[in-house]
Amino acid sequence: MPPGPPRRYVARLVLAGALIVTGLVLVLTIGITRDDPEPEPPQPEFVVPQLKPPPGATAPRPALAAPEDRPKASDEAALDAWSKRITRIIQVPARVLAAYGRAEMWMRSDRPGCKLSWVTLAGIGRVESQHGHFNGAEVGADGRLTKPIVGPVLDGSPGVQAVRDTDGGRLDGDATWDHAVGPMQFLPATWQRWAARANGDGNPADPQNIDDSALTAARYLCSGGADLSTPDGWWGAVLTYNQSVAYGQEVFSGADAYAAANPPA
Repeated sequence: MPPGPPRRYVARLVLAGALIVTGLVLVLTIGITRDDPEPEPPQPEFVVPQLKPPPGATAPRPALAAPEDRPKASDEAALDAWSKRITRIIQVPARVLAAYGRAEMWMRSDRPGCKLSWVTLAGIGRVESQHGHFNGAEVGADGRLTKPIVGPVLDGSPGVQAVRDTDGGRLDGDATWDHAVGPMQFLPATWQRWAARANGDGNPADPQNIDDSALTAARYLCSGGADLSTPDGWWGAVLTYNQSVAYGQEVFSGADAYAAANPPA
């Protein structure tokens, strides 16, 4: 049997091995610390309390206003910062909030007496389409839905209004009966009257675009000349949008909850 290595050599090998192992542990520990930070705890789900005020009793409380409208300068950066601040609180996608906020800004210039708040549009969008996410739809960066939202056929079935086709099926794909379309659920005839293109590029307004749909809803709500910061004005406008007290109460619940979470600055 050949003689083994000197004991000092063996000791050095053991020490070197220990240093290598220690170094690996140190590197791995540092790597875990740097590359894998502890995840943030999940944010509690935003809850909308169900409120049932009688029509005309009260209006949703005031909310943090959308940025100042600057007709001769881009408002994109200010609107993005505003929507990102709010989305962390109420869990409505920032891209959708930007559409609601832009519509408020436009009405502030075009119909200053209307005093429409973005929370009213958010309350409607919540009820009508889950803010453009009904049935698996998503809102793209350009504002257009990844899949169209088309409501039930309005053929006079039990509990359903009968509305004969008004647009040859151009918007809803049905040349016999009408359907409400888009994230804010417009009947084709109402859309044709009040539609507006939000980005001003000269193209026709698109009911499946959240920007166009929110702006059209704002124009429709403000068309009666009422002050929507007052109880009578708010309820009158919303019940014109949908003539159901239960619907108005659902919209009120969402609008008031969003405003309470984002009070005026």
